Amino acid sequence: METHNINKVELRNLQMEDYDQLARSFKRIYGDEDVFWTKAQIKKLITIFPEGQVVIIVDDRIVGCALSIIVDYNLVKSDHTYAQVTGNETFNTHNPKGNILYGIEVFIHPDYRGLRLARRMYEYRKELCEKLNLKAIMFGGRIPNYHKYADKMRPKEYIERVRSREIYDPVLTFQLSNDFHVRRVMRNYLPNDEESKHCATLLQWDNIYYQPPTDSYVDKRPTVRIGLVQWQMRPYHSLDDLFEQVEFFVDAVSDYKSDFILFPEYFNAPLMAKFNDMGEAQSIRAMAQYTESIRDRFRELAISYNINIITGSMPYLKEDNGLYNVGFLCRRDGTVEMYEKIHVTPDEQKCWGLSGGSNIQTFDTDCGKIGVVICYDVEFPELSRLMADDGMKILFVPFMTDTQNAYSRVRICAQARAIENECFVAIAGSVGNLPRVHNMDIQYAQSAVFTPCDFAFPTNGKRSEATPNTEMILVSDVDLTLLNEIHTYGSVRNLRDRRSDLYKLEMKKK
Repeated sequence: METHNINKVELRNLQMEDYDQLARSFKRIYGDEDVFWTKAQIKKLITIFPEGQVVIIVDDRIVGCALSIIVDYNLVKSDHTYAQVTGNETFNTHNPKGNILYGIEVFIHPDYRGLRLARRMYEYRKELCEKLNLKAIMFGGRIPNYHKYADKMRPKEYIERVRSREIYDPVLTFQLSNDFHVRRVMRNYLPNDEESKHCATLLQWDNIYYQPPTDSYVDKRPTVRIGLVQWQMRPYHSLDDLFEQVEFFVDAVSDYKSDFILFPEYFNAPLMAKFNDMGEAQSIRAMAQYTESIRDRFRELAISYNINIITGSMPYLKEDNGLYNVGFLCRRDGTVEMYEKIHVTPDEQKCWGLSGGSNIQTFDTDCGKIGVVICYDVEFPELSRLMADDGMKILFVPFMTDTQNAYSRVRICAQARAIENECFVAIAGSVGNLPRVHNMDIQYAQSAVFTPCDFAFPTNGKRSEATPNTEMILVSDVDLTLLNEIHTYGSVRNLRDRRSDLYKLEMKKK
């Protein structure tokens, strides 16, 4: 993956003030001339359908753009040309009462390709399609590599071979991987597209939540998809070796369109093996030298794979030379925040000289407010209750336990936190052993997602569980609207029924 020094990624609606930058950066590659849309055309699109025009901004620079209109299905269900569907690029065909979101353009600056930024714009289109209760997304797609095979096969065979991954096409391969299917081949869709031999695919993504509009229509329930990594401890010779495995898991979980991925506590402990000639306290301090690099690499993966990453935890040296157990929330927009282990275990203090952190907080994400507590912290109910009071919906718990009784403490307390705070709790730990790392002998884990116990949830409060002591991923959906229901209509209401007239919990000022 190419390295980009990115601080912030943002997707927002296109504005007229963006035009000059767009016109300098992008050229239409299959028009009569190598030019961008005119200012009048962009103005009309923004006027008639502002939600359909979006840009991707990286560090205040526009690096991507997607344009679309709404049309009636009858206009595009059979053969048509780009000129016909756009009204010869006047966009007079836009129909606010139509039922198809039609994509008319997507640009990504060449310097920023390979970061899956186009996927973000397609995901936005899908969300917009669902929000507006439209039947589908459709558009004509180029097949720019077809000219290399046109003398050997017809377009239908070419499409089948691209679908089976025998042939790579930069446009069609991308569209198929984003859940679009080919309805038909259209001739002369773009008359000047020589690379595609004047052919185009009519691509469609179906909105499974679509309902014919009625007065009783209710929008779909918002769900959040969580991916947990049950990490196998094994030797790694370098940070690059470690991140080859990390990226494998991020890639796998993101392929399931997950919103979050959670790694375990001290997942990077194998790197401590090279410092075995030192004492235990010195070796973990030596391993802390990798922490900032690990944070930066996770940040790049969060951007590239469009997923919020909770990095588990790792040792961290602060300016006061104190050693802390911390992790990072790497959001998919490029922003990063740190969380700290508040309660260190007696072993962490005795063998490694760790200190407990002092920062208790929740984090805003594009899927709602979350909290993170590290291992031992989940055994102290005050932390998650403070987070619940601040609106936390999902609590993430990266952990590392050596024995089954240690694991049981984490698991049982995590289930209690889900019930008492009326939230979802996800825990992820490591398995295996590290015979060459002092104080890291063996691991026991069974990662899981827990829920409150009420009629809308599993009767035992277990949403999903991994196989114990096996390296794997666990992917689970949680429905946040169920939390709103239990807060108001639950059989018991742990948050609402607290006797605040008798007791209260509050954070002391630092």
